[in-house]
Amino acid sequence: MPGRELSGNYCGGLYQNRLKPYSNLKGPLGIFKEEVKMPEIGKYNQLTVKKKTDFGVYLDSEAGDILLPEKHVPGGTEIGDRLKVFIYRDSEDRIIATTLAPAATVGEFAYLKVKEVTKVGAFLEWGIEKDLLVPYSEQFKRMEAGKRYIVRIFLDEGTKRITATTKIMRFIERENIRLREGENVDLLVCQFTDMGIKVIINNSYWGMLYENEVYQKLNIGDKVKGFVKKIREDRKIDVILTGGGFEDIEVSKKTIIKKLKDSKGGFLPLGDNSAPELIREVLHMSKKTFKKAIGSLYKEGIIEIKYDGIKLKRVDKAKIIHKFKF
Repeated sequence: MPGRELSGNYCGGLYQNRLKPYSNLKGPLGIFKEEVKMPEIGKYNQLTVKKKTDFGVYLDSEAGDILLPEKHVPGGTEIGDRLKVFIYRDSEDRIIATTLAPAATVGEFAYLKVKEVTKVGAFLEWGIEKDLLVPYSEQFKRMEAGKRYIVRIFLDEGTKRITATTKIMRFIERENIRLREGENVDLLVCQFTDMGIKVIINNSYWGMLYENEVYQKLNIGDKVKGFVKKIREDRKIDVILTGGGFEDIEVSKKTIIKKLKDSKGGFLPLGDNSAPELIREVLHMSKKTFKKAIGSLYKEGIIEIKYDGIKLKRVDKAKIIHKFKF
């Protein structure tokens, strides 16, 4: 009987419970066999339930059966079901599974809080039961309990244990930049400098956000979406939080329409002569984007542009809601 893949409803930090078929491998004599894989420690894995017990379920893998404790087993789980689980080693060095979601996985950066400092190093809170160790040899400077740090999570080659480090420079790629200008990227806010906001791009590269192009409040550790604005000859990368293209104008138009709908009389005292700082404060966008957006809304007959601001026209409300998907 083919297994089921559980996904869809929230359970213990991961999405579970909707039944989906999954691929099988055809073995000798035409008999279908389920694929058994070597689990990746420190990563999410899709594993099949092999056996049920009173204290949990065992998941099938090339490394042997892996326990998923009962408290993390999604309701209704049966033998043959496929579960998305995070794999790590417990305090006794056994490979174990959880449906809790860690703040980051192996190969990623995160901004984590030190829970305690012991004789072996600093232990970080990261969303699962076993705390994450930063050995003293992996600390750029001595870490303190209660403080937060940007760390890179990796698998120690010697112990095969998940480890973190604040010596992150060796994990930043500086030469082989596999990005293109205009590309969507994931950003982790790392440091505020005189030049701007230093970020890590796609868990791989340094990037710079300039404050005059940021229209929202950011804090160290924030994970945000952005775009590559420019890759310089010296391989330094400038990024922005919006792409400046058609899609962003459409988003800005929705922002303006919503603000007009929420304002008294459908009016905003903003226009071509408004200060860029005021537009940024009210609408969280640049003046350049604002002008493009209201120009488009005017051409579409959605707003009127007056000498002292912009006003929402009395058009069919249902059409506006449909067009801008409020």
